[in-house]
Amino acid sequence: MNWLDYLIIALYILAMLLIGYFMRDKGDGKSYFIGNKNFGWFSLLLSTMATQLSAISFISAPAFVGMREGGGMKWLSFEFGVPLAMIFLSVVITPFLYRAGIVSAYEFLEQRFGRSTRLLISTAFLLSRSFSTGVAVYTVALLLESVFYIQFWQTIGIICVVTMLYSLKGGLNVVVFTDVIQMFIKYFGILVCLGFALYHIGGWEAFIQQVDHRRTQVIDLGSWGFNGDSYGFFPMIFGGFVLYASYYGCDQTQVQRALAASSLAEVRKMYMLNGIVRFFVTLTYCITGLVIGTLALSAPTFMSAIPSGQPDKMLPVFILQYLPNGIIGLVIVAIFAAAMSSLSTNVNALAAVTMEDFVIRNRKLSDRQYSWLSQVCVLVWGAICVLTAAVAGGIADTVIEAINKIGSIFYGPILATFSVAILSRRVKAPAMNTGLITGVLFNVYLWKFQPQIFWFWWNFLGCVVTLSIALGLTWLQPAAQGTAQTEKFAFELRNRSTLYLMVFFALILLISMGIPYVL
Repeated sequence: MNWLDYLIIALYILAMLLIGYFMRDKGDGKSYFIGNKNFGWFSLLLSTMATQLSAISFISAPAFVGMREGGGMKWLSFEFGVPLAMIFLSVVITPFLYRAGIVSAYEFLEQRFGRSTRLLISTAFLLSRSFSTGVAVYTVALLLESVFYIQFWQTIGIICVVTMLYSLKGGLNVVVFTDVIQMFIKYFGILVCLGFALYHIGGWEAFIQQVDHRRTQVIDLGSWGFNGDSYGFFPMIFGGFVLYASYYGCDQTQVQRALAASSLAEVRKMYMLNGIVRFFVTLTYCITGLVIGTLALSAPTFMSAIPSGQPDKMLPVFILQYLPNGIIGLVIVAIFAAAMSSLSTNVNALAAVTMEDFVIRNRKLSDRQYSWLSQVCVLVWGAICVLTAAVAGGIADTVIEAINKIGSIFYGPILATFSVAILSRRVKAPAMNTGLITGVLFNVYLWKFQPQIFWFWWNFLGCVVTLSIALGLTWLQPAAQGTAQTEKFAFELRNRSTLYLMVFFALILLISMGIPYVL
């Protein structure tokens, strides 16, 4: 790295700070977390995708495909459940949340079951999301320090402090606007890496001749994920459906965007396009990882620079060795952008849940008081994430691998809770809370005592257990008056995006089956 790279990084930081200054929130108190409910599908789509394409994904996904033992293009199977989950959200979950007039997704659960259910899930969200956010920042900082020699505390400062400064005053408006910019930067960074990797390997034909064809398989019908195997077709379909339906439809970081849309039609369009565009973004960085991994196997100098057992350093080493100055700065900015977009979204969501579920309760606050307390919550959660990132060194080697597993402990039971809240009036709080806690404990049991079961199954199995307990306990109670919500459910099924997503789901499978023949 030279002065040009540092200048590009400095200009990016300045641009983010200026955006935060000029887009200060000037609306009422609630607008801090949901804007003025005037967002369209385009900005929400890019903001949602920017949050998903985190810095860890930017670095680790290509490493998994190109170098990690047991890896390869099977990473694409993560996408199988996305279109199906988007259909479920458009039909079942989101219409009810959007029409409820809420800020925190978990407020809906209080309206349906009572405060106890709301606080159970809110607490789980705050603990898991703040922990994973801090550790993610630590991982990026450590990686940049070890490869680019950017000091650990400098990286923490750039990511955390700058993100807090530009997002503090602007709330969700700034978060979404900067996410849009950062998504373009991140995708540009991926394309730059792909282009230079193909150039240095000798072009597409040379890559096809040298690629390890064992890494090109996407679909594995023989792996069920119950005997220590992983990434089989069926766990990725069933587990992926529950994971993404819960993440996009029940997790405050994503629900907040849907609640800020100008209309339900815009939300549905955003979901439909997310179910489509996301696949091609993932395909791009999977191909990038495969090309760079193939280059590493043919270049001893490159390969020797990647520490044994640390494939995540593949992409940073490639950037340092194969990209020219100036371009290096741009790609590092892309990594920073990936970290910042995830951090700003998570901190804003953490503050929203804290305000709505714990601080306000029955208090009457003026808009000025609400905005001031909201900014305090953002600062507090930002400080917690910085502290977590700073002290994560002693636990990161095991925790980084477990971040997705931690999410999968909760996703299934949470989706079951929201689904029951919408589709059944008979189930009451005691039965639902018992089912929720049992589902979470069941997943913890699978983690600790059934390690041969692939963790993607936890999402589906936890959902089934939660539903079974809640409905079973309710069945033992006297029958209650029914509801007309099933008629609404049937009506909501009739929308064009459902057809498009079903067709695209079939197309994903065809593309995935054809990749080994093309590569």
